[in-house]
Amino acid sequence: MANTETEDTQLSAASAVAADKSICRNCKAQLNGPYCAQCGQDSESTIKYFWLVMLHLLDDIFSFDSRASRTIWPLLTRPGFLTNEYILGRRVHYVPPLRLYLFISIIFFITLEFFAVSENGNLININNDESVLSQVTTHIGELEQQRDLLLSSEDQEQQRQSEALQLVTQQLETFHYYQTDLGEQSNKIRKAIAGELIGLEFRQIKSAKPLTESQQKQYANLTKKLAKVRNGEQVNLLTLGSSSDGTLSLPFLPAAQNAMVNDFASQLEKKASKAFQSDTGPLLEQIISKLPPLMFVLLPIFAALLKIMYLFSKRFYMEHLTVALHSHSFVFFTILLLEIIDMVQDQLITGLPWLDTSLNVVAICLLVWIPIYLFIMQKRIYQQGYIMTSVKYVVTGMAYTGLISITAMVAFIWGLTEL
Repeated sequence: MANTETEDTQLSAASAVAADKSICRNCKAQLNGPYCAQCGQDSESTIKYFWLVMLHLLDDIFSFDSRASRTIWPLLTRPGFLTNEYILGRRVHYVPPLRLYLFISIIFFITLEFFAVSENGNLININNDESVLSQVTTHIGELEQQRDLLLSSEDQEQQRQSEALQLVTQQLETFHYYQTDLGEQSNKIRKAIAGELIGLEFRQIKSAKPLTESQQKQYANLTKKLAKVRNGEQVNLLTLGSSSDGTLSLPFLPAAQNAMVNDFASQLEKKASKAFQSDTGPLLEQIISKLPPLMFVLLPIFAALLKIMYLFSKRFYMEHLTVALHSHSFVFFTILLLEIIDMVQDQLITGLPWLDTSLNVVAICLLVWIPIYLFIMQKRIYQQGYIMTSVKYVVTGMAYTGLISITAMVAFIWGLTEL
């Protein structure tokens, strides 16, 4: 008898649970599926074990199912296919554009920080790159040969020979100083300034033309900085000043606010110089950490740019945003593959030169594929002729390059403020 009562109690409890599950907890309407037809609430309880909730969250964001495999390959190999499928309404078989972008961009920026910082953490790395010092040494040898030839020649034009000899001697002295600047005893600021000056010197030598007016100003400014560094004085490698006296002056701001801007710019210059002189790893980490939100903000701006370029295409803004999401996902994924290839070349191919060559070919193909892919994608989606697509592709590319430059500058300054 007691057993029968217990069984009845259990059945009643089970019936109550079943009845409770068939009623929406929000509006008390009858449930006929996983969602309420009245208010749309999920019938499944959100009060679960923590790890179960985390797994559901990861599944919602990344959706690791068969759709991922059906999405990644066409993303990499079929320009415009995913975008056209999404616009035409064939969406259930593929990862949605926003979810795809979030998934790829999160992995991309995590690995970017890992690879960038693990390399060395130094933005200025002349000490480990012997190519600049080697070029300077080679040029010194060439100048010494010219000097010896001038000294041994019996040129009748003594004055002309004297001027040429004086010029060669002066260049020899300059490059001997550069050789010392790049030595092991020099700090990073000295090497960096010397490296920029050497670049200007070789540019002038190779082109056989004088420097432009802006290059001459840059050369004079760098020369003054290098002289101070050689004397043991402190200088800022980063110069944000726009005026001749080195201050930052914005004509649309009053004097008091310009003073505040100069104060802020001076602090940034000091932080940058400190980072470059010691370890740039923390600065690099800060810069990369600012890129994900900035790139996410850049997406709707790029979509607006496409909207302007194809103003008469009668396409909705969300279609252009889908193009932006898919194109950025492709670029991030391709660069991620290039990072993996670089890591494999550094770590796993010792004694396997054929593998190194093969990976180099793959890397070059991927780099060439990026602009080709984006062009084909633009043509297939907007369905215009080659000439019109080419013109809009170039204009869009130039405008986007400007946007990327501004984004990089904002990330750099934002990163400096966090140090």
